[in-house]
Amino acid sequence: MDRCVVLVDAGYLLGAAASLLAGEPARSRITVDHASLIQGLRELAEADTGRPLLRIYWFDGAPDRVPQPEHRRLRVMPRVTVRLGALTRSDGRWAQKGVDAAMHAELTELARNRACSDVVLVTGDGDLLPGLMSAKEHGVAVHLWAVQAADGDYNQSEDLVAEADERRVLDRVWITRAVRAKDLTGICAPQPATRPDIAAILSAPLPESALASAAGQRAEAAGRNGAAAAPAEDHTDSAPPPASKGVPTPKDLASLRSHGQHPAPPHTAGATLRWSSDRGWIERSGGALGEPPESASLPTLAQLTSAEQRWADREEDITTVGGDPFEVGQVFARRWMERLPESGHVQKLSSMYPRIPHRIDGELLRYAARFGLLAHKDDQIDEHDRYAIRAGFWREIDVCTAAEHPAAADQPGPEGIRGGRTP
Repeated sequence: MDRCVVLVDAGYLLGAAASLLAGEPARSRITVDHASLIQGLRELAEADTGRPLLRIYWFDGAPDRVPQPEHRRLRVMPRVTVRLGALTRSDGRWAQKGVDAAMHAELTELARNRACSDVVLVTGDGDLLPGLMSAKEHGVAVHLWAVQAADGDYNQSEDLVAEADERRVLDRVWITRAVRAKDLTGICAPQPATRPDIAAILSAPLPESALASAAGQRAEAAGRNGAAAAPAEDHTDSAPPPASKGVPTPKDLASLRSHGQHPAPPHTAGATLRWSSDRGWIERSGGALGEPPESASLPTLAQLTSAEQRWADREEDITTVGGDPFEVGQVFARRWMERLPESGHVQKLSSMYPRIPHRIDGELLRYAARFGLLAHKDDQIDEHDRYAIRAGFWREIDVCTAAEHPAAADQPGPEGIRGGRTP
């Protein structure tokens, strides 16, 4: 049929583009506008072949063949089909497995079924030579496209070049329409705001009662070890703990808050604090899942979502949500706020910044895991992505609270930033 098909080896196209623009083939060194790239491939293929486009096949590797955010964006674009091979790590380097075989099978099948008259191959791998020759035997014209090499030399198999019917080189000007090198001196993802509350706690001096309590505990421990325990009151006026104990204990922090040196809601009797690298200082006594009552009263998104809404959410995730970590956090926060029975919950959550309540935070990270954001080595979301997810969540909360209380949004927040926090 008088149509053209484009088969793209993404590893070759983006790796060669990274070499050209950033000096090394690491795809992490470039930023890709996939919509512009696909549109550019379509327009150039139709111009070169003189045929309307049937489809663009995008071949790439992914850990365990799980679609990554860029694959999710691509596969919902018109006339684009994504085929994934495995991505494995060997000797400290990532390698694609099965991508060449999938391209070979697709090329051969298209030619055998006469699904197109022209095929555009964007690849440099000589393993596709048998498939290229088979397509030619079935009467298909093969157009081979290369990416301009960074060192001026070939980055394609010479046998592949020799067998192609037509050849084109995608030069730097064409590549930079959709691909650019990252500025490594900048920030690639929104960073979370600083934590002035934690900084204030750590910088505040310990009260005398806390020092006396600590001295008493040390004396009691010494007595158990057979040493003479000095009276606790002898140490009440002593200097603060030595520098080796620079960070106060959770009990010290509880004492600080109870003496009003750090403003916070009152704690219940016997409250204990535990440190979490993800959630800061959190209270573990009382409430659902060990959370304080004000956090436990906040509903989760699952509790607010009906079966029909759950289906609609999934449809939106598949078709419109690209999977960027910051965007994922925004989408989750927007859905949560839209379904709240009362707006007071948003204000309550906003007052807990920067800590997202444990149940909601866990639900947020589980939602983000759907988009292929798990690090393959340990099935955990990368720390940089976690910051971006939570930054997107708080940004959406800020937008909502600023819309409801515009006067408050004009006032400088605790960090001297308009709106109080800008991730």
